[in-house]
Amino acid sequence: MRVAFDTRIPAYAEGLGDSAHCTTARRFARPKQPLSPRIMRNPCTYDTTHNRKARPAQRQLGFTMIELIMVIVIMGAIGGMVSVFMKSPIDAYFDSARRAALTDVADTVARRMARDIQRALPNSIRTSGTNCLEFIPTKSGWRYRTSGTGSLDFTAAISSFNMLASKTDFAGVTDGIPTEQRIAQDDLIVIYNLGIPGSDAYRSENWSKVTSVGTTAASETPINIDAFKFPLESGTGRFQVIPSTEKLVSYVCSPAASTNASLYRTVSGDATTNPYSTTAGCPVSTSGAVVASVLATNVDCTGTTFNYSGSDLARNAIVSMVLKVTDSSSGESVSLQHDVHVSNTP
Repeated sequence: MRVAFDTRIPAYAEGLGDSAHCTTARRFARPKQPLSPRIMRNPCTYDTTHNRKARPAQRQLGFTMIELIMVIVIMGAIGGMVSVFMKSPIDAYFDSARRAALTDVADTVARRMARDIQRALPNSIRTSGTNCLEFIPTKSGWRYRTSGTGSLDFTAAISSFNMLASKTDFAGVTDGIPTEQRIAQDDLIVIYNLGIPGSDAYRSENWSKVTSVGTTAASETPINIDAFKFPLESGTGRFQVIPSTEKLVSYVCSPAASTNASLYRTVSGDATTNPYSTTAGCPVSTSGAVVASVLATNVDCTGTTFNYSGSDLARNAIVSMVLKVTDSSSGESVSLQHDVHVSNTP
């Protein structure tokens, strides 16, 4: 007896079929095992061809243009809010860096000037207005023999005296004296400068030029000079040496009325061929024996001042400096005040 099997499963089986996807009956081979009641209730979920559940269709992953635009707008809003909070700290950093650079320039200039001023010849510092500071520099100081052979005679013109030291060695160290501090030909020997008439280096009253330096013997060195009668004797037997390359140093801010000027260091030449002036000149232009170098630019001369306090006979004095440097890009300025102690003991 032949039995016929119906290979179709109606779409309305058990009343639960999906009429949208199961409008026609699926044809499939005889199942290898009885179908479960759950499958019978929803036959469209069962692939009778391979005897397993049908795999759901895979969705294509991605995003739409609207989603992309929304992300861009949100990120822009967040970036704008972050920039508002970050602007002030960033501006403060650049402001601090700019002010530190201005302060560094002013501090460097002040320290350079302080080193020069502290080696000035006693009672030689002078000013002309508030933008000019001038003095006679020294390279070293020594003691002369006050009695006996080779002593320095103050009663008559002399052309030689003994220095109580070696010309090259110091404290038992061979070549212990730096080259720039050794006495050389054309240097000036100054004794007891008081900065007053009768003992004033600017009036050429108490210095003479070195013609040669003798050979050291018994820890004494002969110093040969142009014949000269020194007016006053030093109470401590001291003399100072003015270098031949720097007879006069000036610091001047020019142009004086400018807020964007330069600070110059000028050096005048030989005092024997170009005598000292009795008043401060503070030359700026490089001409003849004057050599000018720029220490700083963007200097506000209206806020830069040099003040020397101390009479000619005072043992100690103070040089007060105010340096005002301006930043050319922002217009911001920094003022630095610096005081330098000066020893006027000749």
